[in-house]
Amino acid sequence: MTQHQSDPAPATGAADSYLAGLRERLAADGSVVTGTTWRDRPVLIGSRSDRKARWFGTKSELFVLAAAVPEVDQALLTEYTRWALDYAKDLRSGLSGARNAAMALPALVTANARPAARSWATQDARVLGTSVIGRPVTVETSGTGVTRVTLYRGRSMYGGMFTGHVLEKAALYFP
Repeated sequence: MTQHQSDPAPATGAADSYLAGLRERLAADGSVVTGTTWRDRPVLIGSRSDRKARWFGTKSELFVLAAAVPEVDQALLTEYTRWALDYAKDLRSGLSGARNAAMALPALVTANARPAARSWATQDARVLGTSVIGRPVTVETSGTGVTRVTLYRGRSMYGGMFTGHVLEKAALYFP
């Protein structure tokens, strides 16, 4: 009898293709691309730092953490977002505060995002203490490509001056 090793993260086809494209878009934009695992699933990580005069010399670090899952509900997206914000907090450089802002785009790519998960993603940015601001993203894929990208596109109380930059990068990374 031959034993087969079970794969805890089965291939998801269109979602895996989307993640490969995301990796390319992150690298082309100058992000450092690495990876880790969450719940035995590979997570693609892209990170970059930007400093602009209009931000009064403040550095903004942006972290994209993306994983493929078969289905996304609100509980899973909440859990993943908390994990991603904690992980981004550990990755960030420098001191938190007025001279250094950290933003995260925790994304779950799936063939099926439940309406409650999409609604939760659009409600508001999530803040971890005062150190990391996250905008959860759901990406729904199909055999023909992306059918829907959902995230909060409004301003947030903290880190508001970076809103345009984060949304510009989100549009580039998650077409």
